Order: sequence, then structure tokens, then C-alpha cells
Amino acid sequence: MTAYAIAHIRPGTLNEEILHYIEEIQPTMDPFEGRFLVHGAQVEVMEGPFPGTVVLLAFPDIERARAWYASPAYQALIPLRTRHIPGEVILVDGVPPGYDATKTAARLRAEAGL
Repeated sequence: MTAYAIAHIRPGTLNEEILHYIEEIQPTMDPFEGRFLVHGAQVEVMEGPFPGTVVLLAFPDIERARAWYASPAYQALIPLRTRHIPGEVILVDGVPPGYDATKTAARLRAEAGL
């Protein structure tokens, strides 16, 4: 099942370290079959405050997403970003093929007795 790394990146300072981070991140993802789905796009905020932008990476599964994040190659790059750009990073599993939210709602209703 596809897993995602999602970063909410706040405005920061563009400098040599950030540019080096951007130049070097793809090679850290390649051994884990990671790829960018969203990178540097302007967000359209529909609800609530949301300063900054989003980076969305896809991996074949959560194990490879975790292995990429924990890899020495990526760990060496993290400070280049965090010293200059605040934000949060999460890893999350996607839904399986054929996922149906109505089935989830039915299960939640049954569990809650509603």
C-alpha cells in the first residue's frame, strides 16, 4: 500500500544550504523508490490558516518511507532544511485500492452504536 511523507513547510530563508538540500534529496529517496507528488506548489487554502506550502512524497509502502527518513543519507540533509525553514513532517499510509468511505462510516456507526 502506498505510503506518503507529507511536509508542511513555512516560509523561510533561501540560501546555499536550502539549495543543497533540494539538489541532494532525490538521491536519498531513489533507493527506497520515493518520488515527489507535490513540491514547491502554491497552495489554495480552503479552510483555516495554512502558512507556507506542502511537499508530498510517495513510497511503495510505509516500511520504505520509514527507512528513507531514517537513512544516514537523509538524516545528514535534515539540518540543512531545519536550520532555515520551520515545518512539520509526517509519514502516513494511504488507503488500499477499492477503499470505500461509506464502509468506514458504517463500521464507525456500528462501533459507536449509532
